[in-house]
Amino acid sequence: MTNSVSPPAEKKHNIAAFFSGVGGIELGFEQTNEFRVVYANEFDKYARKTYQLNYPDTHLDGRDIHAVPAEDIGEAIDVIVGGFPCQAFSIAGYRKGFEDERGDLFFELLRMIKARKPKAIFIENVKNMVGHDRGNTFKVIREALTENNYFIKWKVLNGKDYGNIPQNRERIYIVGFDNKEAYDLFEFPEEVELTTGLRDIIDFSDDKDTIYHYEEGRQPFFELLKEGMVSQDTVYQWRRQYVRENKSGVVPTLTANMGTGGHNVPLILTDNGKIRKLTPKETFNAQGYPKGYKLPEGVSNGQLYKQAGNSVVVPVIKRIAEKMACAMNDSDGNSLLDRKGKVAVLYTKMNGPFEGESYVIDYVLSEKKAHSLIKTLDKQLPILNDEDYLKFVKRKASGEFYSII
Repeated sequence: MTNSVSPPAEKKHNIAAFFSGVGGIELGFEQTNEFRVVYANEFDKYARKTYQLNYPDTHLDGRDIHAVPAEDIGEAIDVIVGGFPCQAFSIAGYRKGFEDERGDLFFELLRMIKARKPKAIFIENVKNMVGHDRGNTFKVIREALTENNYFIKWKVLNGKDYGNIPQNRERIYIVGFDNKEAYDLFEFPEEVELTTGLRDIIDFSDDKDTIYHYEEGRQPFFELLKEGMVSQDTVYQWRRQYVRENKSGVVPTLTANMGTGGHNVPLILTDNGKIRKLTPKETFNAQGYPKGYKLPEGVSNGQLYKQAGNSVVVPVIKRIAEKMACAMNDSDGNSLLDRKGKVAVLYTKMNGPFEGESYVIDYVLSEKKAHSLIKTLDKQLPILNDEDYLKFVKRKASGEFYSII
């Protein structure tokens, strides 16, 4: 009889996660079986309860990111991921961007990236970040990442088109690598057919607890709801003064404030003809969380709605993570994170504002030498200054160009 020895486990890429919420980004990455989370950070105590219930073995740091020394997240970090709070960049928020006190959270994430120098980075945020402050907000983020020698690609993807989840949720995803070979190998996933229906994530047959019901005498706008909500093939919302039907027949974009009042709460017409809002569990279903994902007891529905609204479409994350793993595993390129210089020559290609790629070609000692370098390159492209770039974004133009920064 021969002794059987189990083959050694494949080495997984170590992840440090920030602004983790309830762990949606980490879940998508771990579902690929190519990554493992070795550190996670989340300041919100209610989100931490949900996270720890589902991932009891993950090291979850509850400190404010400002108070976290970079050395505390570990040495062998291959990937840093994060979806820094989107309110500062959201149409629904204050539209203050980096002027908002939360706007510096990107730079805290950048602090971790600069200190730990991961092989890859992944950032998720609201679609509106691209055009915020006339395009300057995203310009700052793009240049900060590339000046630190990451080769980045970004694209806005909708959950219903790229995650097979019936929610209209557009988000920007930024992926970066420490070498050009992995960057060249990486491509965002293609669209997939939406085969998951509303009844796969919402229980229309069960009336649920009456706390979710909208009834005559409880809501002053109930008669308008009754008149406007006539189909079970879609999801509705009360929009302050009128009933809004989601014409695409999917759940409208979930928001963090959907549990704080009647505004923006997704509403359905049950099989019994009653009107109710989605339960917290159903909102997590609408983000693509597995049916076995647990919600903690003793946490208010308002907090659970907030957690779902702040989260991500997990299957979209998984599909991007699969592509990242392939690029990392198939790349032999050397890290270029240690490149240094006074002036960077930056290449950017944009397919409109919502898709693009960018990286530093090289560093030189002066702006004059930067112009000389550009003249030697195979592609002779325009050089855009800050004003030119903002005009380019305003026109929602497509094209390639160089920048000198």
